Amino acid sequence: MTAQLYIEGREVGDDTPCYVIAEIGCNHQGDVETAFDMIRAARQCGADAVKFQKRDNRALYTKSFYDRPYNHRNSYGATYGLHRDALEFDEKQFADIVACAKDEGITLFSTPFDIASADFLERFDPPAYKIASGDVRSLPLIKHVASFGKPVLVSTGGAELADVRLAVETVLDSNSQLGLFQCTSGYPAAFDELNLRVIETYRNEFPDAVVGLSSHDNGIAMALVGWMMGARMIEKHFTLNRALKGTDHAFSLEPEGLRKLIRDLGRARSAVGDGVKKVYESERDPIIKMGKKLVAARALPAGTVLSASDIAMKSPADGGLSPQHFGKIVGGILKRDLQEDDNFEFDVVQPQSIAAE
Repeated sequence: MTAQLYIEGREVGDDTPCYVIAEIGCNHQGDVETAFDMIRAARQCGADAVKFQKRDNRALYTKSFYDRPYNHRNSYGATYGLHRDALEFDEKQFADIVACAKDEGITLFSTPFDIASADFLERFDPPAYKIASGDVRSLPLIKHVASFGKPVLVSTGGAELADVRLAVETVLDSNSQLGLFQCTSGYPAAFDELNLRVIETYRNEFPDAVVGLSSHDNGIAMALVGWMMGARMIEKHFTLNRALKGTDHAFSLEPEGLRKLIRDLGRARSAVGDGVKKVYESERDPIIKMGKKLVAARALPAGTVLSASDIAMKSPADGGLSPQHFGKIVGGILKRDLQEDDNFEFDVVQPQSIAAE
């Protein structure tokens, strides 16, 4: 039996549609109205969930890192800490964001970057939690989040298999609802560093986890490949405009891109089929038109010992013998006259094996 997750009543696994997470992250630029617009857009595109991030910046960063000057084109503050503060929502703002998602009918959860942020989020009773790649080794944080009893989705960028194994063991020690994401923490990730075969490795190594792909590359094609390789959750960064100020916008999907990704994931699941080769009704007329049958190459009298030159393959395949039977009638004896293009049938040819007796 394959692993399964349940996120706000939605089953996630091999037998369900791909679970698509629109990672809003900090692309809202600290503006609540923009966050509302992004939630609505993600829902309209068909995403299953939107994801935010939460940081307690004073506790998260060293004082020197918090106070480090941040003179960057994407900066929202004079220091890195002030920049990060500008992108955070307070409790009232976050409550409004949660309410918006509920009104829109889309699941919302977040990534806590520290224990204080996890406790902040738990006050809103989210249906799941995400652990960022940078915290795959933060076992105390993972253990704390797992203790809430909600599904824990762990990204694994920048980690080796031993690191991943420890994170998995930490979650499963108290919580059976685990999602494990292959991820490459380049922004954007180079195609030759995506290593999508790790998805197969995770499925083999961690059968108790539903495997996903957090895809930081440009475009939608690699997410489809990831699904084909066994990823049952896809996370893509999402924006309303890739030209906006901020590091993540450039490699994020705009609504049209997210809509196409979700459309194509649905098509891919339908297209994979059941593996049983069959003839579909839609194929019958085209195959009759394009296919061939065996017909007389010229007028042939009864008694003719058929040679290969007496037999032609012609379209349409609307009766007579299939070319599959060509070898069976070469050398046979014609039982009655045929005109050019008349169909060969077994009842008008005495097969070679019988004629030789």
